[in-house]
Amino acid sequence: MSTTAVAPLTTQDAELLVTAARNAAEAAGVTVSVTVLDAGGHLLAFRRDDRAVLISGETSTRKAYTALQLDAPTADLVDAVQPGGLFHTLPTALDRPLLFIAGGVPVHRDGRLIGAVGVGGGAPDQDHGFATAAVQTLV
Repeated sequence: MSTTAVAPLTTQDAELLVTAARNAAEAAGVTVSVTVLDAGGHLLAFRRDDRAVLISGETSTRKAYTALQLDAPTADLVDAVQPGGLFHTLPTALDRPLLFIAGGVPVHRDGRLIGAVGVGGGAPDQDHGFATAAVQTLV
């Protein structure tokens, strides 16, 4: 049985994702932080706008980890837990809690998971839209 190689997420891809997410946010008048991880959970790109709330950088990273670990947009997971409830965060093997808040989107190429992008700083539905818009630039 042979397998077809899938091109990994590159730093050039990551920079494109960051730029696209920030452009979408700026067009909406929102200041955000953006994190891009490769399939192994390694940080490829990160951008925190100085005007963004300080926690937005940590939030964008946690959203990206959540999307990567569960291979699902975090917006799809919001209803799986009670918002504001005790199970809104879960510990992981990476010692980073999962945040079930919209704004993390997995990145696929040829049907395979190659990374994730996380956006933090706006309302959850806005962050999800910015992350989704960014991922669509790679298609």
